[in-house]
Amino acid sequence: MQDALRTPTVEEFNLLKRWRISTFWVCLIGYIGYYLCRKNLSAAVPLIGQEFNYSNSDLGLIALSGEMAYALGKFINGPLGDKIGGKKIFLTGMVGAIVANLIFSQGSSLVYFIVVWCVCRYFLSMGWGGLTKMIGHWYEPERNGTIMGLISLNFQFGGVIATLFAGFLVANGASWREIFIYPPMVLTLIFVWSWLASKDSPRDVIADTNFGHSPSGKLALVSKNMTEDHAQGKPLDIIVDLLKLPLYRQLLIYSFLTTFLRSIFFFWTPKLLIDIGMNLQDGIFGSTLFPFLGSLGTIFLGWYTDKYAKNGDRAQMMYIMLSGLVICLVIASFMMSATTPNTYAIMLVIGFCGFFLLGPYSMSSGCLTLDIAGPNAAGSSTGMIDGLGYLGGALAVWSAGKLSDSLGWSQVFLFLSLCAAIATLSAFIMSRGFQKRALEEKY
Repeated sequence: MQDALRTPTVEEFNLLKRWRISTFWVCLIGYIGYYLCRKNLSAAVPLIGQEFNYSNSDLGLIALSGEMAYALGKFINGPLGDKIGGKKIFLTGMVGAIVANLIFSQGSSLVYFIVVWCVCRYFLSMGWGGLTKMIGHWYEPERNGTIMGLISLNFQFGGVIATLFAGFLVANGASWREIFIYPPMVLTLIFVWSWLASKDSPRDVIADTNFGHSPSGKLALVSKNMTEDHAQGKPLDIIVDLLKLPLYRQLLIYSFLTTFLRSIFFFWTPKLLIDIGMNLQDGIFGSTLFPFLGSLGTIFLGWYTDKYAKNGDRAQMMYIMLSGLVICLVIASFMMSATTPNTYAIMLVIGFCGFFLLGPYSMSSGCLTLDIAGPNAAGSSTGMIDGLGYLGGALAVWSAGKLSDSLGWSQVFLFLSLCAAIATLSAFIMSRGFQKRALEEKY
């Protein structure tokens, strides 16, 4: 199929470049919109807990169920995106999240919240696989690290913007119900723009163009003998091909561990800061430091591995950064055990946890997915990676709430430091795998 493609003319190239830039911004801003209808729950949790007298364990059940639904959705919607196209699945997820948020705002019982949030998270699971597939078609493989590093800002800054938006609503006297009404209104506008301003791939603009393909013929590990028709027609074959790769199997383990850690921070940070002494508004606003510094870590890691990673081994810098996470978690644990914790110092350390965690986390279903699976298999690949990862996330958000009720946040962070150490080992093993594969290809 690639042999039949041709280099675009100057006019065609300029047209394709405009569509590429437009689609990039849709993927970036569109997924930030996803977070408006996702991260609002963690900002609303303190208010919901106060109104209905829920414990952290009760609130954790909402998060647990939602993470399970999200994981299930990843397994289903990843391969579905490979079959029907990235743009269709991306936009469908937006519509579902909008409707589910509005329905959630009318709830008054724990069971109602759990069921509706599961529906919401199922639709939210459609977003990342869809955008990864689109980006993979529009950009050359040599730019995977930098482009996916930039794209990954959407869930980092999405968390920041969504939390700031919710914090702004709270500061102006909004109820928890209104926190689930205004964000979907914004996402509706983003949906309309995304529908008009994006294309699935360059071939939807000019059918026989080679725009977006590697100039050197570089292919993903699982894509060397795969055409787009094969990928879109037989997603089960893609899954089998992926699971044959030792590097991909290790990536699944790594994703489970890093998503376990990330899910705790994304859901519990506002409540954690309030529990250790911050007021409601400061706790909500202070929690944005974690994804903000995480954004810087993500940009740094994507740029660094594109420029300096030897033999395609992006995992080496990943395990170095995760080592920094272990240190920060231990420091935070000891700070929380003080008789009078310094809440703002703890907030700062948690921010650095974001820097050291979110860069390595974003690599699994972003850059490494495209390195290993390529755009044709991106949906199935991210579906399995994120699906398994969010099974870990489901366990994480519930167990963290339960442990915080019984042992306190200091012990929770000590446990997280152990989990981070295991994730560091997993990244180290993956690094050795990349080095071994490079040597085998060389000789």
